[in-house]
Amino acid sequence: MNAFSPVGFFDSGIGGLCVLDAFRRRLPREDTVYIADTANCPYGNRPAAEIVRLARRHARTLLARGCKMVVVACNTATAAAIDDLRAKWPDVPFVGIEPAVKPAALRSKSGVVGVLATQGTFGGRLYRETCARFAKNTTVLTCVADEFVALVERGETTGARAEAAVRRKIEPLLSAGADVLVLGCTHFPHLKPLIEKVANGRAKVVEPSGAVARQAERLLAERGLLNPSGGTSHVFIDTGGKASAHD
Repeated sequence: MNAFSPVGFFDSGIGGLCVLDAFRRRLPREDTVYIADTANCPYGNRPAAEIVRLARRHARTLLARGCKMVVVACNTATAAAIDDLRAKWPDVPFVGIEPAVKPAALRSKSGVVGVLATQGTFGGRLYRETCARFAKNTTVLTCVADEFVALVERGETTGARAEAAVRRKIEPLLSAGADVLVLGCTHFPHLKPLIEKVANGRAKVVEPSGAVARQAERLLAERGLLNPSGGTSHVFIDTGGKASAHD
């Protein structure tokens, strides 16, 4: 691998595209390869061992394509597999995602934040450690919102049914005093406009895509791997059968 090699991304579906978009805005010269594992979506209710197996498969695919970095653009896969991936490929920089509990705790005036994520994310070490480290004096309310993944994968991010699903999940958090809502799954930012509409100014909505892009930039710079002249090749692989390349 070298500075001209692409950066790889994978997610259970199209959710991680919000991370890819943030990355490409920040680092427009980088070539990319994105795997959407729609054949196995969603990940949130799968056993951790199965997610590790899938994550290894995607990492192998991306590394076989010469990727110089792998971004695990999925909260559930990060929770289950990031330690395993780093141990298996110690020379490869892996960037994972964790719910933005720290900035939420800092921004909260009520001292109550709500986190929307999948069960797999809530069960992971990263989430527990982040809360213990950065939210000691904050009440963190959790809400499993796996159905949001299905909405996004269907492209159903507006309309009465999507709004009703969002309202069912966030109204209890708002009623309990949450003034910041954390989107703890990369699919959920696709519903951010609808979530903000339902919240109607009662809570700020935060998600980590920008922070992930900054971390990726920092690691590439540290290793001398920032691409000085690319950004023209972007490959999209759908394990459900679709693939496209834009050169």
